[in-house]
Amino acid sequence: MSTALSRRGFLGLVGAAGAAGAAGSFGLAGCGRDTTGQTAQLLTSLGPTPRPYAVPLPVPAVKKPLRSDATTDYYEIVQRVADVEILPGLRTPILGYDGTFPGPTLVSRSGRRTVVRHRNTLPVPTVVHLHGGHTPPDHDGYPVDLLLPAGGWNPGTGHGHGAGHGASPTTGSMAGDVRKGVRDYAYPFHQRAATLWYHDHRMDFTGAQVYRGLAGFHLVHDDEEQALPLPSGERDVPLMICDRAFEEDGAFRYPALDRELRSTPGVTSAYMEGVLGDVILVNGAPWPVMEVAAARYRFRILNASNARRYRLALDPGPREGAPFVQVGGDGGLLEHPLDQDTIVAAPAERFDVVVDFSAYRPGTLVTMVNQLGSGPTARVMRFRVTGRVKDDSAIPARLARIEKLDPAKAVRTREWRFSRGDVHGEKGWTINGRPFDARRMDARPRLGDIEIWRFQADLHHPVHVHLDPFQVVRRGNRGPGRFDAGWKDTVDLRPTEYVDVAVRFTDYTGPYLLHCHNLEHEDMAMMAAFATT
Repeated sequence: MSTALSRRGFLGLVGAAGAAGAAGSFGLAGCGRDTTGQTAQLLTSLGPTPRPYAVPLPVPAVKKPLRSDATTDYYEIVQRVADVEILPGLRTPILGYDGTFPGPTLVSRSGRRTVVRHRNTLPVPTVVHLHGGHTPPDHDGYPVDLLLPAGGWNPGTGHGHGAGHGASPTTGSMAGDVRKGVRDYAYPFHQRAATLWYHDHRMDFTGAQVYRGLAGFHLVHDDEEQALPLPSGERDVPLMICDRAFEEDGAFRYPALDRELRSTPGVTSAYMEGVLGDVILVNGAPWPVMEVAAARYRFRILNASNARRYRLALDPGPREGAPFVQVGGDGGLLEHPLDQDTIVAAPAERFDVVVDFSAYRPGTLVTMVNQLGSGPTARVMRFRVTGRVKDDSAIPARLARIEKLDPAKAVRTREWRFSRGDVHGEKGWTINGRPFDARRMDARPRLGDIEIWRFQADLHHPVHVHLDPFQVVRRGNRGPGRFDAGWKDTVDLRPTEYVDVAVRFTDYTGPYLLHCHNLEHEDMAMMAAFATT
């Protein structure tokens, strides 16, 4: 249950963030060692963390359209400040879609248009990006296409990555398509069924605003998917996994440089590699428990963390068969199911998996663990297996038809180097040695052409491409990795590694983004713009 929060309450929220930042900047508190397989630093909570497996798994509510016509479903979401109970007995101020965290789940049909009207009653500007959406550029959530607060906006003084590049006195950043109060985002959904998510994409402040709650699921269905006997209904469950740190009073703890999220982007120097929290949340609940029947379940796993990578496993594993059968990824169904002992998920990646709890005796407690965590972050959630039930679901040997992009038909290769670098005289993150400039187009691919894009990394960088998914061709001198199957829109790039992907853009011309989805890296300029032609 959420309640409205005053502006004073919101300033308490960001004030706590500023306090965390001050501590981090002097190295006095908050840094930790939970960094195996990560490019990030641990920020610890100041109060006691809750007992694991004490709260039930919540499932975000499915939002109903305000109205529908022959071609389109219409929704309205109010972005507002609220306080919610995340840690038992405490209230956490959030920035929330409809005042909830996660936001409501939207469900759409492939080929049927969806229009979502967003009303911004927050005290900060926002931008909404439908992650994985095949979306026209005006509705994709370009980071300077701000939706200003309905109550007015004064950015104050400071500097952003737009400094020296035509910064607007109204927005405090480079001027884009700026609206006040209300914006309609139209999604044609000429794309396959897939697990998408929507989140804030405001230039320079994405990390802080997503951390405070601006994220939710958007699921797309189609005939191909619905013809399959995969688990459905109550046994098709979205799982948004993320990590957070908390103040003693229950507020989110985040090391923002600008406590009011107005004009100075980024985090304190101790956390410029990324922010790890010490509390794992699933659908907004700390280490929850879910009662499951002894049957198959489909879990739509989303890593919605700012920077944390996970290696998910089940403890105990099943007596026979694979713990996870992967049936889908970022861009929808795979061609064939894949048995996976673990799931390695970088920020923004999605994995649709089936877990067969009939392999366990009723009464068994099955824990989803994180093998890249330690202490409390080695736990994710728990399943309590109840009685046996009739289960008509199955996993077919063939799931979907996937067109293979032929690398031999690529018209060119582009290289994108992700590394630390100079950002207007300060430390930051760059692509090809350059910080982001929203007006500079670093590539102009033609619609319909296949291109090879080579991503090269110094450290861990989850690389996300807007508009269209891609297919992983190789990792270094090897083929695709275990978790690279199917259509991807985000790829887990590891230190000193290069990954080649085949990409083909279709339907829409205009500016889009390529960026690191470690949100602290993104906010410190690790983005590049390209224009499809």
